[in-house]
Amino acid sequence: MLKCMIVENIREWEELLPHIDFAYNRVVHSTTSHSPFKVVYGFNPLTSLDLLPLPTHEAWTCQDGEAKAKYIQDLHLQVKETIDRRVKKQQEDGNKGRKEVIFQEGYWV
Repeated sequence: MLKCMIVENIREWEELLPHIDFAYNRVVHSTTSHSPFKVVYGFNPLTSLDLLPLPTHEAWTCQDGEAKAKYIQDLHLQVKETIDRRVKKQQEDGNKGRKEVIFQEGYWV
């Protein structure tokens, strides 16, 4: 993403890093089905201005601290289950058609 952004002036790449970091962290990843920002903070900002005050349009911002913690814990559990499902599916797809080989003592492998 950085390479695409620095086409015109390569010397200003460090000024673009915060914008690229923000864009990367709010994109939904295929493995988790959530953005990294949502996994950590519980909401996905539309613009960087949403980070200044907490967004009031989200329902969970009105809750007390215990309810927020429970919401984040549930979200982390959901993300973990999604990752486990995806890893298991990739493992099954990778092992299709494989023949199990059992080695005996004395075989030269």
